[in-house]
Amino acid sequence: MGRVVVPAKIESIKDLMAVQDGKLAPDQVRTVEVAEAVADTGAMMLSLPKRLVAQLGLTPYRVRRIRTAGGTRDVNICGPVKLTVQGRDANVDVMEMDDDVPVLLGQVTLELLDFVVDPVNRRLIGNPEHGGQWMGDGF
Repeated sequence: MGRVVVPAKIESIKDLMAVQDGKLAPDQVRTVEVAEAVADTGAMMLSLPKRLVAQLGLTPYRVRRIRTAGGTRDVNICGPVKLTVQGRDANVDVMEMDDDVPVLLGQVTLELLDFVVDPVNRRLIGNPEHGGQWMGDGF
C-alpha cells in the first residue's frame, strides 16, 4: 500500500462568477492544475500551499486551529474554489498550509466528490455504496 495521488484542477470561484457576470474573459480565470494531489483521509479539507493560494488570488476569511503531527497551530481558511478530480467537481473552502505541504484532498472533500480511497490499488474510486456513480446524500 502507498500514497494515493491524483491530478486535480482548482479554479477561483470569484473569477468564475466574474465570467458568469460578463466581467472577466474565461481565459482569465485563475486556475491551478496539479499532477499529484494526495488523497489524505487523515486530513479534513482541501489543503493548498501558500504559493497556490496566492496564485489563485484567494483571501482568508477566518482562522481555524488545527492539529498536525507537529502539534496544534492556527491556519487561514480561504475560498471557495471549484475543485475538479476525475471528472467530478465541488465548491470547497481551502486550508492554507506551508509551501512544503502538498495539495491534500481531505476526507470531507472526498465525501463531497463521493470518492473513497482504494489503498491496495492506490486510487480513488466512486463510492461503491452508490454503484460508483456520484450521489449526494439528502435529508
